[in-house]
Amino acid sequence: MKENYQIKNTAAMAGIIFVALALRPALVSLGPALVAIRNDFEMSHFAAGALISIPDLLMGLMALPTPWLMKKIGRDNLVFASLGLVAISTVARAYAPNIGFLLLYTAGVGTGIAIAGTILSGFVKANFPTRTAFVMGIYAASLSIGSTLSAFSTAPLLKVTGSWRIATGVWALPAVAGLVAWFIVKVKETKYVKSPIVFDTPKIPWKNGLAWRIAIFFACVNLIFYAMITWTASMFIENGLPGNIAGSILGFFTLIFTLSSFTIGGFSKSRDRRTLLIGSSQVTLVGFILMYFFTGAVAIVFVGIVAAGLGAAFTLAMTLPLDNTLDPDETNSWTAFVMTIGYLIAAAGPLLLGLIRDMTGDFKIPVLTLMGVSMGMILIGNSLKPRKLRFSDLYKRS
Repeated sequence: MKENYQIKNTAAMAGIIFVALALRPALVSLGPALVAIRNDFEMSHFAAGALISIPDLLMGLMALPTPWLMKKIGRDNLVFASLGLVAISTVARAYAPNIGFLLLYTAGVGTGIAIAGTILSGFVKANFPTRTAFVMGIYAASLSIGSTLSAFSTAPLLKVTGSWRIATGVWALPAVAGLVAWFIVKVKETKYVKSPIVFDTPKIPWKNGLAWRIAIFFACVNLIFYAMITWTASMFIENGLPGNIAGSILGFFTLIFTLSSFTIGGFSKSRDRRTLLIGSSQVTLVGFILMYFFTGAVAIVFVGIVAAGLGAAFTLAMTLPLDNTLDPDETNSWTAFVMTIGYLIAAAGPLLLGLIRDMTGDFKIPVLTLMGVSMGMILIGNSLKPRKLRFSDLYKRS
């Protein structure tokens, strides 16, 4: 029995890692290629920002119906469909003939990411109920590793091939790898897991104040993250650095984000994570303050400070729905709510910063804007005292 449990959990962890690795490259690869894409389609900064904002928007809109879809067609079928959509949309986007199709296929990428990401939180709750922070740290780190690989590799691919289409289209491959990994998860669960208890689908927590505060904190984290992956490379290119070096700086951002995402899971032991939430937000704020006052090559270090704070905040934000729910179904509902509100708000980040850049002519005011969002994270983080869970409710729903 113990051996069966270990086999099943090993497969579950591998599934989490490989699916997470597939959920960011199709988006992050646009950052290093954004100048080439803008030149090809003659896009403004505002329109280019839509390439990241539209997936964010879809990631929010599609998170909400995911628990319902999972009940209708099954968890595994939905994971296969979502990863397939990411892979197909990424390839199709590489052949987009105009801006309309470019945005349409990018929307497909966002839809697939939203569905798969929502499912994984409940999957973690079901398979690792006593180690949620640690496993969510691995999940967040895997997301960040996918981001880092694409951030570091896209610019060199673009330089070698001379085509942003090849440099971004190749990132359909992680989604294919995720499909294979999840097939193994399905096979192992079928072999080693008995039929689980079936719960009624809990309601989306629209009237829960804590759920709203978690969602807004999550929104702030992701607004900053997607603003950074969209505009970091462009910011340094405007400061005179070559495109491949600017892409490497974005890679440095995602690398530090990765290390921070993973590390915080080992430090965060208590369900009351307010101290860490506030601390990580303060580190993010300090990084932006330094970026605002000191420009040039030294700003690379300050990008790393932002990434360190933001990576920790991201893992903690992803863990909060698990901390405040009793079972995988309730976790899915809370996660769907948090992702819906969070990504809908975060979608404004790349667009807003692109618009401000068009209006002001540089990235000084956009950085100042991100400083303000960081201050909001500090205020909200202080209010995130965990919900009191009554485990008798678990058996009432079974």
